[in-house]
Amino acid sequence: MTLVAVMFAVCASAQVYVGGNVGIASCEVNDHDETVYSLLPEVGYKFNDNWAAGVMFGWSKGRLASNSNGLTLERLAKTFEINPYARYTFLHTKLINVFCDGGFGYRHYNGADDELSIGLKPGVELKLDKFSLIAHVGFIGYQKDDNTNSSIWGMDFNGNNIMLGVYYNF
Repeated sequence: MTLVAVMFAVCASAQVYVGGNVGIASCEVNDHDETVYSLLPEVGYKFNDNWAAGVMFGWSKGRLASNSNGLTLERLAKTFEINPYARYTFLHTKLINVFCDGGFGYRHYNGADDELSIGLKPGVELKLDKFSLIAHVGFIGYQKDDNTNSSIWGMDFNGNNIMLGVYYNF
């Protein structure tokens, strides 16, 4: 009963948002294109107009390529990931907010190793009453992929790194 009362009080304060992202990307593996899909539900809490914190988690399915003794191996991969973040909104208008999420990510490949990341994801929010349309474009930071034994430090703003989402604001 107490948990219900706490959840009602938090939701009534109009600070909670729920929703998610759907991602789609096309990547080239061994001279042919593969499509990767992801479904990432999300929940967050707005502390004020500028700051929020949340967590995105979910599943994806696609092809995984890894190098073994100079040979590239391919297999179907299912993943689980979790991405907690802090969001700073630095530009507010009546309809649009521009923000940047800072956080880390963990992705586990079914039957394979893991991927870790830490960095920033810029984004834009289109406010529509109780709903918001969200777009994340790019990534700035560090990624370590145990599957390919690679580490990447830098920026990635290509068209394969776009995520679209919808939030419901309580």
